[in-house]
Amino acid sequence: MTNIMRWATKTLRKPPSLPIIFPTGGYKTVPHSELLEEERFEQFRQGQYYPAKIGDVLTSRYQVVGKLGFGTTSTVWLARDLQCHRYVSLKIYTLHEDNQEEFKIYKQLNQGSSRHPGHAHIRKVLDIFTISSSGGSHSCLVQIPMWESFRDLLYRNPNHRFTDDLLKSGLMQILLALDYLHTECKLVHTDIKSDNILQEIEDKSVLESFTQAELKSPSPRKIVNGWPIYASRRFDLPKVFGRAVLSDFGSAGKGDKKRNHDAQPSIYRSPEVMLKTDWSYPVDIWNVGVMVWDLFEGKHLFYGNDPDGKGYSTRAHLAEVMGLLGPPPLDMLQQGKRSHEFFTSDGKWKQDVEIPTGVSLEQSEEFLDGTHKEMFMAFMRGMLQWRPEDRKTAKELLQDPWLND
Repeated sequence: MTNIMRWATKTLRKPPSLPIIFPTGGYKTVPHSELLEEERFEQFRQGQYYPAKIGDVLTSRYQVVGKLGFGTTSTVWLARDLQCHRYVSLKIYTLHEDNQEEFKIYKQLNQGSSRHPGHAHIRKVLDIFTISSSGGSHSCLVQIPMWESFRDLLYRNPNHRFTDDLLKSGLMQILLALDYLHTECKLVHTDIKSDNILQEIEDKSVLESFTQAELKSPSPRKIVNGWPIYASRRFDLPKVFGRAVLSDFGSAGKGDKKRNHDAQPSIYRSPEVMLKTDWSYPVDIWNVGVMVWDLFEGKHLFYGNDPDGKGYSTRAHLAEVMGLLGPPPLDMLQQGKRSHEFFTSDGKWKQDVEIPTGVSLEQSEEFLDGTHKEMFMAFMRGMLQWRPEDRKTAKELLQDPWLND
């Protein structure tokens, strides 16, 4: 680079933005008797959350603007990147949370070809850093801010279900993301559900209006042990929706390594996970299939409620699957480490949980008829198969006639 080019680059680079001064009063104080957000978790009582404050600047770069959400292992904040003049989200983990495997996954996500159409539908990481508190250090992920999830969008709809066109558009994008994940990155997600599919913020005014709302009407909060706990603030409804993006890779793993440990949220578990046979990429395809039912039918496909009244059980879940798909193949049962708990050696059901009868997958579908229903059922059956090898891949599903109708 010549001296003139260096001078020009240095001249064009903007100086860092100045931090905003946020109000220190004028907010609603939440009563001490009312548990607020992460305060209800044991991790909070153990002092494991980072005590972020609105207005704080972390690592001399990221200014905290407001709280977006919380979970058992982290809180999420909207922030201003003062160096790059953009908004970002900060996911700040609790103490003692081992994130190294997750961080390796995020690095692997960047190794696939950016020319793959699914690359744009995977949520990646902009930066990773560590911040200190009195109890120790907290890892922090920096990412592009996203609007709400498919689950949030579902509940914003008065009918609590996606339209035909919205479902197809969303599935196209998620299947592109999965094809990128499976073929380019050699990763299996294991936790595909509507909560983990987010939408990009195409309408950037949503971010600025969030900041202005915090300035004019500071978030409700309470002080516990000298530190504030804030109520989360939602983004406004954007004028234009951005792309669907697959997120949350905390449970992801290498797809070329066979495994048989427990995985997936309970009601989304695939047959191979329930029976403890080796599993890999096809568990994600099963997840997409059962998630479609949530989005399009407005109800779960499986519930797994045990008749003993103790909540979810694998035996109740397997009975429901058999009610819709028939009995599992004997060769698959012979591979499962848990098969003997539920089936005899010749494949007979031996649990005292009744298998639902008289209801097929087609009868469970309530909103389509004629050719459209036949095509939709063919698409669903490409995903909902007992044997993992009988399920279609993401690439094959992208060519499906119903999805492209």
